[in-house]
Amino acid sequence: MVVTKTGSGLGCGQEWPLCNGKFVPAYTVSSMIEYSHRAVSGMAGLAALASLIAFWRYKRDRRDLMAYVIGTSVFVVVQAIMGAFAVVKPQSAAIMALHFGFSLIAFASSVMLALGMRRVEQAKESVDRERLPRVTKGFRNLVWGTTLYSYVVVYIGAFVSHTDSREGCSGWPLCNGEVIPELTGGVGIAFMHRVAALLLLIVVAVMGHFAYWRNRNNREIQMLGISAAVLCLLQVFSGALIMATIHNEEVYVFSALGHTLLISALFGVLCYLSVRAWQLGKPLEAKLQRDQGIPREKIV
Repeated sequence: MVVTKTGSGLGCGQEWPLCNGKFVPAYTVSSMIEYSHRAVSGMAGLAALASLIAFWRYKRDRRDLMAYVIGTSVFVVVQAIMGAFAVVKPQSAAIMALHFGFSLIAFASSVMLALGMRRVEQAKESVDRERLPRVTKGFRNLVWGTTLYSYVVVYIGAFVSHTDSREGCSGWPLCNGEVIPELTGGVGIAFMHRVAALLLLIVVAVMGHFAYWRNRNNREIQMLGISAAVLCLLQVFSGALIMATIHNEEVYVFSALGHTLLISALFGVLCYLSVRAWQLGKPLEAKLQRDQGIPREKIV
């Protein structure tokens, strides 16, 4: 997102993988930002590949962990390819917004992998630790719906950036001093994002309420629900901070990066909560047999 916010997308010209015809580019701010982005993306791809090989060798029996590491690897590669195409041949704002969306899925997959491994490492007796209260089908569907909708909001936000509509709505919380402004051009795009973000806050707050009060015997679900609600609230306030700093480029970059960091963390938490709601929504016996390879007769 630093590349987008600083307008450095063509810092290396329309060349890839070289930068202005060189392996190591001449020093300019835009070229170094773009080149460092490429370097970090390359290292992320190598790290994802190494993780895939390691998990395939040592943890292939854990389907959940394998799904996370495969998701990370696939979407890291997809977003890298999309980034290369965007440099060589300029893409539409709709496609560029998808580039960020795929990057977010790769990030969420890596977060789920880390949290999943942490849960495995902390389990002294896996069977006992998985004897957690089941979640209801309604709560599971609410979490899934919230996660899917959050992705839609993220896409709209990325679309705002790539259409340069961030100044369509001046001021906060009103848009150009109006509750409902004239919905034309960038104003309509920016206002749609604000409405979508407000609705997301309401949906996440409701989901967090049910996660905490309807799952009192499951601290993991409670903490994930609270974390999602807090992150979403901070995300809204960071949007207000963006509007307050939009004409101060030196500060605006950091405000925008904070906004991106918060939505990435929120999406990662929601994705992991979706997985846990799915796992805890199935009968305990079937889950233990599949995940742990435990014979049916040994399940008490």
